[in-house]
Amino acid sequence: MTRRHLTFVCEGAALAGTLDVVQASGSVGLLLVSGGNELRSGAWGGQAQLAARLADAGFPVFRYDRRGVGDSEGENPTFRHSGQDIAAAVAAFRANAPHVRQVVAFGNCDAAAALMLFAHGLAIDGLVLANPWTIDGEEAPQAMPAAAIRSRYLAKLTNPREVWRLLTGGVNLAKLAKGLRGAATTKTAPAGLVAEMRAGLTAFNGPATILLANGDRTAQMFEAAWDRSDPRIQRVDSASHSFSDDKAREWLFARLIDALKQKPPASL
Repeated sequence: MTRRHLTFVCEGAALAGTLDVVQASGSVGLLLVSGGNELRSGAWGGQAQLAARLADAGFPVFRYDRRGVGDSEGENPTFRHSGQDIAAAVAAFRANAPHVRQVVAFGNCDAAAALMLFAHGLAIDGLVLANPWTIDGEEAPQAMPAAAIRSRYLAKLTNPREVWRLLTGGVNLAKLAKGLRGAATTKTAPAGLVAEMRAGLTAFNGPATILLANGDRTAQMFEAAWDRSDPRIQRVDSASHSFSDDKAREWLFARLIDALKQKPPASL
């Protein structure tokens, strides 16, 4: 596997990118879009490891730092305004790996939201969207979503030790009542952002897969605002937002391989 570090331009700013490729690479590649202010290497190098593994499987992978993040120049536009960064990265990927004919883009968290907003206008053939962010801002919500509260209390009620604490007075009943009220309340994400994400994904002509970690708060908030029966959704039993546990990591890798092998519509 060969790893190349390069730069490309987005609206006058020099952006840093990394291309992982093997000599016998195929014609389908993965554009890895980082979420939040995360570097293209990912937490603990997780995205770099994922890229190397996919490249060894025959799929070129291009990662980059958007403007104002990591090694890239400029001012961070936030995910809401990162369409030009994604477009510039797609162009750089295709220019530096001219044998790539189809680009599948993968994003987690607000990178997934950004792809839903902007991919329909770009030279992207497929999408893998993990735990999409539905809050119209950069900061995580302080309140736990109702789905997460229900999951927490269900786990407690199936734990004999917790039931014993309840029966013997070891549980704060006022706190329990507050939690149960929260579990009965359904709070959806702001309609504006979710509506834009839905419209953008509807306008996208290629295949799309939505990956959710069942125990992740961001995924739970997405499901509260989305159609849970959407056939594009696939779920894994994990609380890891970044799919960092062994089971979720292997599951994510398999889903990406599936997406990279999927044939896009002939019109693309």
